[in-house]
Amino acid sequence: MAAVLDQFMEFHSVHGTNVRLDPSRTQATRVESFANGVCFSKGPLSPGEIFLVEIEEKELGWCGHLRIGLTAHDPRTLETVPEYSLPDLVDMGDSWVFAITRNHNKVIEEGEVEGGEQPNVGDEAENKPKTFFTDTHLYIENIGIPRDKLVGRSRPGRFSHILDDLYKTNALPPTARRSRIGVVYVPKGQGYADMHIIVNGEDMGASAKRIPTNKPLYAVVDVFAATKSVRIVQVEYGFASLQTLCRKTIQKHIIHRMALDWLELPELLKHYCKYE
Repeated sequence: MAAVLDQFMEFHSVHGTNVRLDPSRTQATRVESFANGVCFSKGPLSPGEIFLVEIEEKELGWCGHLRIGLTAHDPRTLETVPEYSLPDLVDMGDSWVFAITRNHNKVIEEGEVEGGEQPNVGDEAENKPKTFFTDTHLYIENIGIPRDKLVGRSRPGRFSHILDDLYKTNALPPTARRSRIGVVYVPKGQGYADMHIIVNGEDMGASAKRIPTNKPLYAVVDVFAATKSVRIVQVEYGFASLQTLCRKTIQKHIIHRMALDWLELPELLKHYCKYE
């Protein structure tokens, strides 16, 4: 993980025909219809590197929600971007994509019971303290992902504290606005990895197993149907970058993030300061 992960995440310039990227290439919006919303990460992911997005806008009237996963296809080599990630991209092979539903996408492993609880093994298990929201990192095997960005927050408002509690306890459906959904792959022996989907700080388990890692793996985000717009959330694994420290300094001296619009700053810098 030491070599990971100093890059600024962006969407690839190759994407579905109905997708519009903002100038920073961190926001993807489907501008019409319900399909042709497939997007890719700008570069391949490293092992243990999460590609995390927040659902910014929803669109009523459609059935179906965000889809996310991995592909070994370099977006630049695609003759055309598939209309759908499921089934079109997956049918091309070397792609592993799952639909995020209104219910959890939790994978039940052998030996677990439904709901993710382990079988009762006595008082010791009962008395073991729960550390779901007290650990600083989410650990999957030997990979640690900082938790501070994994859970969404409401925008400041009259009832924002109530919404924040709902996000933190993962009580809202994973397809709600401000939900944060990520994909990461974890090495599992020589030449293979498992893909995990993370929903609001909770590991959904290995959605796909024994993915070959002999080719670079790109993140896939399909802005599909009821999901209208998503934004990449930058996750920092080590010390905060100079960019982050500068942003926090600016944010400390303003009343509200939208007050940045009043400052005499370049538009891209304003944009960077508004979001995580």
